[in-house]
Amino acid sequence: MRITHLRQADLNLLVVFTALAEERNVTRAASRLLLSQPAVSRALQRLREMFHDDLLIRTSSGYEPTPKGERLLRELATTLPRLDRLLSGAEFDPQEEETTFRVAVTDHASHVLCPPICKMVLPEAAKVSFEFVSFGGQTFEAIEKGRIDLMLNADDGYLPPRFASEMVFDDSFSCVAAKENKYPRVLTLKQYLAAQHVGVGIWGELQTLPDKRLAGIGEKRRCPIWVPYFGAAVRCVPGTPFLATVPSRLAGFESNSPAVRILKPPEVLGRFNYLMAWHPRMNTDAAHLWLRRAIRETAKALAIQIAAG
Repeated sequence: MRITHLRQADLNLLVVFTALAEERNVTRAASRLLLSQPAVSRALQRLREMFHDDLLIRTSSGYEPTPKGERLLRELATTLPRLDRLLSGAEFDPQEEETTFRVAVTDHASHVLCPPICKMVLPEAAKVSFEFVSFGGQTFEAIEKGRIDLMLNADDGYLPPRFASEMVFDDSFSCVAAKENKYPRVLTLKQYLAAQHVGVGIWGELQTLPDKRLAGIGEKRRCPIWVPYFGAAVRCVPGTPFLATVPSRLAGFESNSPAVRILKPPEVLGRFNYLMAWHPRMNTDAAHLWLRRAIRETAKALAIQIAAG
């Protein structure tokens, strides 16, 4: 980490700049900071020397920021509250601290969790935004390098043991078939293996959960087509003899569709846990603790809602 310029800077000057840029008046800024007006004026001069820019220009209506001053103010709106929280040990405040969380998700998680996050979390977190990105082969590296804050995926056995994780909900599998197909409501293992399937995978050659469980009893299904998303698999089914094996919560979104039927797969497919996972360096970070709590509480509320029908 290179901090050549930071070592030479007086960070207290940034607090003065923020107050002066927000108040647009030396007298009001000095009062807010409990400093004298000359002290604020001297601080502004030092800031101008530090940034090689006027930063704030006096006008008839008060100080106005230069373009560089505007950029600095936007950056400090995020940085200063974080520094203050680090020094005080305070909890993350989503109403005051501007933060964007980047979360890697499968389409399963995005269908199930994103809608309630919009309804339950964001209205109470005025300064927070979420950027959900597709889960894929580069996700683990992105978490290692700090480009992703959290990932949501089924417990498929591929999570590196160095990551921290927590179960957020569990689910079962359902099969989606075209309405005109004559499959029974509950499929036997023989019927399931005789069918052709739309496979869903993001790991290339690595086995998916259904295939792992079939392999555990020495069986294998036939998938003439593979897609990266459960939603795409469901869209492939109408008008074909194919089955799409998808999480039951996601299959539930198709329960009223006139084009498909929802079937129960053989018992061997069982249930599975869904995890959120992160790098252990974030274990005690206040903002990350808030993020995990928000995901946890959203999943819990959703489970109660589903149980209530």
